[in-house]
Amino acid sequence: MQIEKTEETGFCFGVKRALRILEEATEKYGAVETLGPVVHNQRVVDGLRELGVRVVSNPDQITGNIAVIPSHGMPPQVSEELKARGLKVIDSTCPNVRKAQRAAKALSEVGFWVVVFGDPNHPEVKGILGWAGGKGIATLDGEATPKLDKLPHRVGLLSQTTRNPAQFAQFINSFVTLFLPRIEELRIVNTLCHVTKKRQAEAVDLASKVDVMIVVGARNSANTRCLAEVCASAGTETHHVETAAEIEEDWLEGKSFVGVTTGTSIPDEVTEEVMLRLDQIKRGLDATT
Repeated sequence: MQIEKTEETGFCFGVKRALRILEEATEKYGAVETLGPVVHNQRVVDGLRELGVRVVSNPDQITGNIAVIPSHGMPPQVSEELKARGLKVIDSTCPNVRKAQRAAKALSEVGFWVVVFGDPNHPEVKGILGWAGGKGIATLDGEATPKLDKLPHRVGLLSQTTRNPAQFAQFINSFVTLFLPRIEELRIVNTLCHVTKKRQAEAVDLASKVDVMIVVGARNSANTRCLAEVCASAGTETHHVETAAEIEEDWLEGKSFVGVTTGTSIPDEVTEEVMLRLDQIKRGLDATT
């Protein structure tokens, strides 16, 4: 049995940057609080807790003097509210997410209604809509008409940074087919993360060669879910796991080629544990044949 992982695994530069900012903040200020987890990975969150990082779900729960905006970003009103309370705000928003926020702000300021291709419940998407000043919506369905019946004449389309390029293109096509006759001007801004695009492309390429794909990452991680979706779309048996312990031996029975890829919030040690687990299963299966 051959086991191969994609070249791109582990933390992306945005996650590394956010973690560096948090570590520097704890060294300088001691305990700090983040509005939601800085990244979607429980092992990382647990490690940060040991450094003095406390996770809260809303601004009212902040009891200290230092508040951190997580890598997924926040609406600008949140930062303004915290500063008005006299708190020091440290922003670890990923630069790619910041690009999407600025695009939403720029579009709304010149009269465009912003439509975000993304999960309406994801913190990144909520933040982007906040930067649009409430002049927009988020949806994953290009034909979702109920909330779009009263579209303005000028519409801007952009994407949650971790979505799949092919799905965004399909969304644009569906939206244009359905709504173009009703609008006068349409602007499309490519806000997809280039790191995510590269990782997805590598995953699809590997998935097309293997018998089974193991995708490693938190189940609440948007980029990891998209990785699992694109691997499955290649027609390959795909399993999304958070830890090596979740990998089952029968997934590999009768398989000759196994592929591995990871989300952007996965520490290297988790990837190493997954590779070790797969090697152990491989050796066990080889011993019985």
